[in-house]
Parts: sequence; C-alpha cells; structure tokens
Amino acid sequence: MGERKFDAVNKLFQDSLSARVSRRDVLKRGAILGLSASSISALSRAYGVAAQNATPAATPAAAGSTLIVPAGLRTDLSGQKITVELDAPCPIVEWEKAAISKFSDATGIQVQRVDRPTSATDYISQLQQFFAAGSSDVDAMMIDVIWPGILASHAVDLAPTLQSQGYPYFDRIVKNNTVNGVLVGIPWFTDAGLLYYRKDLQDKYKISGPPATWNDLATSAKTIQDGERAANPDFQGFVWQGKAYEGLTCDALEWQVSNGGGTIIDESGKVTVNNPQAIAAFERAKGWVNTISPAGVTTYQEEEARGVWQGGNAAYMRNWPYAYSLGQASDSVIKDTFDVSLIPKGDGDGATNADCLGGWQMMVSKYSKSQDAAIEFTKYLTSKEVQKSLAIEQSRLPTVPDVYDDQDVLAANPFFGSLKDVFLGGAVARPSTVSADLYNDVSTAYFTAVSQIISGQAEAATAVKDLEGKLNDIMSQV
Repeated sequence: MGERKFDAVNKLFQDSLSARVSRRDVLKRGAILGLSASSISALSRAYGVAAQNATPAATPAAAGSTLIVPAGLRTDLSGQKITVELDAPCPIVEWEKAAISKFSDATGIQVQRVDRPTSATDYISQLQQFFAAGSSDVDAMMIDVIWPGILASHAVDLAPTLQSQGYPYFDRIVKNNTVNGVLVGIPWFTDAGLLYYRKDLQDKYKISGPPATWNDLATSAKTIQDGERAANPDFQGFVWQGKAYEGLTCDALEWQVSNGGGTIIDESGKVTVNNPQAIAAFERAKGWVNTISPAGVTTYQEEEARGVWQGGNAAYMRNWPYAYSLGQASDSVIKDTFDVSLIPKGDGDGATNADCLGGWQMMVSKYSKSQDAAIEFTKYLTSKEVQKSLAIEQSRLPTVPDVYDDQDVLAANPFFGSLKDVFLGGAVARPSTVSADLYNDVSTAYFTAVSQIISGQAEAATAVKDLEGKLNDIMSQV
C-alpha cells in the first residue's frame, strides 16, 4: 500500500469512527481503494469500527475522560488564538481534541488544532519550509526526539517553562532537547520499540515465553504462520515498519545494534555502520520478507503494521507502546491475547537487546505572534497530570519518571513498570546529536540503503559500503 493510499484508508476509518460516514459508505469507498471485503472487515476491527451485523458493544469511556487540568494555568491570556500542529490522523486525535477543549475552558485561550503529515520525513520537510519563510501560521508543534539540532534556531527557549513545572523529566531526554543552552522542546511522551506477541497462539503451538533472539522469532513466527494459514490464508508471522522513512531507521538500528553491529555513527563522529554484524542483520531482515512477513511489509508504516496485527492476522509485531491500549480496547479481536517484550537479540558478538529511543516534544515557534499563549499550552500538554491521562488512555510513555509509579497508569499498562529503567538507563538513540542539523540527511541515506537491501534492489555488503561513503561525505560538513 503506497503512502497516499494509506492516508486515504486511514482517513476513511477515522471518518467512520467519528460517524461522518456510514458502514455502507465504508464498504463503497473501501472497494474504490482496492480493499477486499475481508480487508475492510479486519481494518474495521483494528480501528474499532463496529461490523455491520455486530451486537453493539458497551459504550467506551469518552476520550479525555481521565484528564485533570493542572493548577496554576494563566487566565490573563483569555481571547488569544493559537494554532498547534499535533498528531496525524490516528486514534489519539480524539484525546487531543478533548485535551484542547479542557485547556480552552480553563484559560480562555482559543486553540486551533491541525494534523501533521503522517510520515515523519514529510513532516520535518514541512516544518523546515515554514521556518525558512518565517511563517507565524503555527505557534506550537510536536517535534520528534531527533529534531532539536535541526530546529534549534527557530525555537523559543522553554527551559524556564520546564523549571516552573516543579518536577523532574527524564534527564537524558532533556539533554537531548538542549542545544547550545536552549531547551528546544519540553518532553511530551517518549517511546521505545517493543515486540508484541500473541500469547494465545504461542500456547496453542507450545512455544514458551517471548522470543529471546531473532532466530527464535523467525522459527516461532513460521510455526504459527503455517498452522494458522490453514484457516486464515492472510495470516502473517511478523509485521514491522519497512517503508523507506524514519520508521525504518528505527527498526534497522534495532536490528543492527541487537546483532552487535554497533552504531551508525559513533559519538566522536566516526561512521561505523560498515561492519559484518550490521550487514548480517540487514540480510536477516531481507530474509523475512515474503517468508514470515508479507511482501508488502516494505511499504508498511506503524499503522499499517498495527492494522494487520490488531485485525488478528499476525503472530508478532514490532511497534511503539501506543499500540498496546488500542489492542486492549473492548472491541479489539485480540484483547487479552497478547503481551509485549524487549526487542530480540541477534547472534553476533556483542549481541544485546536494543530498543530504539523515540518520542515527541512540544516546541514553540519563535515566529509565533502569541508566544505566551503557545507556551502556556505547551506547559499544560506536557504536565504530569495530562501525561497521566495520555498514558492511561493511549499507552503513551510519560517523560516524567513519577508517572510510571502511578497505580492508575500501571493498572492500564502493566508493562510500563519495566520500562522506567529503560529510559533511566538509556535506550538506543539515533545519531541525531552528533550529526546536528544534518541528521535528516544521515537518516535518509541510512533508510534508503536498508530499503534497497530488504526489497532486493541491492546486495547488503554493496549497499552498506556505498552508505559508508555517503555518510562520510555528510559528516565532513558537520
């Protein structure tokens, strides 16, 4: 599925969730998009859209029902208007709208919310165009953990705002977001790559525990896939993010590091990607395509992988924590059947678990004409109280350590308890600090090379050698 088609499919099911289109329209528009009836049914379940003849489920709690407005928000800015760019169309959007409504009620500040592009690669290009023009169209925006070095010159320093919150955030994320003494963004929610696995299917095929190594995963995925395809020809062993975009950089870095293949670029700025363990890791992933993973996985982003997984059509999935609460929704066909684990290890020297550090921050544009109102919104959205709600309802990982110990949060997401130490100790980071404002060039070169490998367009050793040369050229400009 291409990116434009994915966006159209995503919008179709978001419209259905919001009752803007009927079930009949879903079927008609889905057919126009080339979706089979079985695909529409699976995606409907994944997005929480009731099947045509299904018995109505209990009404879920309204989005934002757990939100508590923190004390101390300014009310002297009432009447000011700001525009904020938040998530692309996905299930978190309704929660964001509820959060904005509560903020406006509490402060009198009017907030217009706009969707960011689905692809992070497209989004950073859009932001760079905005800032190059000195545009004041967007006052505050969410930015990826890898972008502070790229966007620092366009950001309001939020260090005083963070300090006014009165509680600590994860120190290494704050440091990541600080460029030349300027806090580019306040950590909003963080991420780490996780392996999702079907406990019920592992039990069915007498597989104990989550896969410890990639070879274990491949064996288990093949066993379950072969067994399930007798009744479900569309069943897949393992789904992940294989499209040539930033998500593939995350997946591939996990493969590389977990196999003892080191970093893409080390802390001194030396390009280190061209080594036997990294090459072997990429070759292993290539071998998954059209065996335990569908041929189309090379076009998957996060939501496409989740659509297959949550439709009950995969044994294993690599994705971010947000997919947990969606899979546990009352109308999810996989509710209570799955669990999460660390990313498996490889088999090379120095093999280790490697969960890629992700996450998003809230930034205020220095071109904003309503900076005080934008700062107040950023303070609100990144507050401990609002992060707690986001964790409970959307499984987004907090950036305030204390929230991981909250019993309400742990009741909704039991696996959060084991992730606090991941962020305190340090997940695997992409080389965004050492490559500064050229990180986008680094990542594009990396995911392009890996995409060529897994799609069969290039041999791994040749592609990695060429990548090494390109990265050396980029780093010579830092």
